[in-house]
Amino acid sequence: MNKILYDKIIEAFSSVLPITVIVLIASVLLVPIPSGTILMFIIGAALLIIGMGFFTMGVDMSMIPIGEGIGVQLTHSAKGEPNGKNKMLRYALSLVMIVSISFVMGVIITIAEPDLQVLANQVPLQLDNLPQWIKPSFVLILAVAFGVGLFLVIAVLRSVFKIRLSVLLIIFYALTFAAVYWTPGNFVPVSFDSGGVTTGPMTVPFILALGVGLASIRGDKGSQDDSFGLVALCSIGPIMAVLALGIIFNPHVAVSAYEIPIAENSREVVRSFTSEFPHYTKDVFQALGAVILFFLIFQLISRRYKIKQVKRIGIGFAYTLIGLVLFLTGVNVGFIPVGQYVGDVLASGKAVAFGMEVTPWILIPFGMLVGYFIVAAEPAVHVLNKQVETISSGAIPQKSMSTGLAVGMSLALGLTMFRILLKIDIIYILIPGYALAILLTFFVPKIFVGIAFDSGGVCSGPMTSTFLLPLAMGVCAGSKGDLMKDAFGIVAMVAMAPLIVIQIMGLIYKIKTGGKEKITAFITPQEAGEIIIYES
Repeated sequence: MNKILYDKIIEAFSSVLPITVIVLIASVLLVPIPSGTILMFIIGAALLIIGMGFFTMGVDMSMIPIGEGIGVQLTHSAKGEPNGKNKMLRYALSLVMIVSISFVMGVIITIAEPDLQVLANQVPLQLDNLPQWIKPSFVLILAVAFGVGLFLVIAVLRSVFKIRLSVLLIIFYALTFAAVYWTPGNFVPVSFDSGGVTTGPMTVPFILALGVGLASIRGDKGSQDDSFGLVALCSIGPIMAVLALGIIFNPHVAVSAYEIPIAENSREVVRSFTSEFPHYTKDVFQALGAVILFFLIFQLISRRYKIKQVKRIGIGFAYTLIGLVLFLTGVNVGFIPVGQYVGDVLASGKAVAFGMEVTPWILIPFGMLVGYFIVAAEPAVHVLNKQVETISSGAIPQKSMSTGLAVGMSLALGLTMFRILLKIDIIYILIPGYALAILLTFFVPKIFVGIAFDSGGVCSGPMTSTFLLPLAMGVCAGSKGDLMKDAFGIVAMVAMAPLIVIQIMGLIYKIKTGGKEKITAFITPQEAGEIIIYES
């Protein structure tokens, strides 16, 4: 176990090191950062590395087995019903159970998602006809959670009834962009950001594993194609829910630039971490508590796991708790100040290199460089890459996935910096971007469609909401832009780029194989059980 944890930490170190080096070099060559703040960044990076190691270990031991187990159990309940006059009634009751469990679990997992908390706290809202004792940020979280729960139900039923993913994507994205017409303009970027931050380190492992469990128990010809796509659909739900929130409540958003305290000495650095550590411990404990309670209820009803497995999952929850607390503390305390500070200085033209002023346009190559390397620091990316390699029996290696996602992130960050500097409305980029992504679904192998749309949600994780979003806010402040229209939307850009890049990978794969070879995965119901027992 210790050897596995050590390997996880080393993997996290190799992932976080590039972005850390980029920021440190920038602090020397372009943006002089106060010593206290850079010390916070270094400590934050260390906590991030250790936290990511513990978290990925915990996910392998807890969230993935739970997701696969629930997927297998739900599909079992909808199959093999006894013959007789009560067959249809029992089948209907099974579907009701599938819908209920999927919805409840989707809501619980989403509320526990740390990325959503970060975004909601940075978007203080004023909603018409809302009682004063209800926090608008809490309403935003509930709307997003409802959207995920509803669309997780749709995603599960799609797998059960074998509905083509591209058909649902066309329908729901058409409805989404139609709703944009009635939504206040400054609320549209936040709506699309909500879809990105929802699929983070808590949600993605569970949803991906649930998809594998559903597909493995089916065992038919197209089962592995349907094992991906759940994250894609669950990313649409929050967008539509928040757009509906904007239409119904007519939100008024008056937000000034987010002020980040700058640490002047080591004492303030220590105080910053020690004061925030209990806060994140409480939040993560409460969030995981709901997941643990649901698991215990599921286990009491289904008796799916043996005592040894339950103990292993319990240890996994402990690792997840430790990892998330360290991760969130390090990222929020150490990365947010640096992100906004660097963005503000570069955009305002205050940066100086070798005695010469640096043009704000340097943000485009800087953003592309950061985007290329920062995707490796997203915990859920490693979960997705591993799952893709497993489900494709090695036909899509982790290295290829990592490269494709890095290229997508690089393009997204470069385009985002270009958009903020020129004050381009994000809708003029999202509509053609998603149109191209959906068009590609008709020309690439089905499994690449699900992987691509899942990748969009996976890339927009904690590092996006706690480093890239503050970076965009700093750029917006430095360039005197509109915070809501310009800074927000970076998560949506990050979530969109992989949809195109990964499908282009699929198109290249199809051309190279002459359209004859098909990626196949050999996961039987028995092997699914082994995954649940022996994962990691």
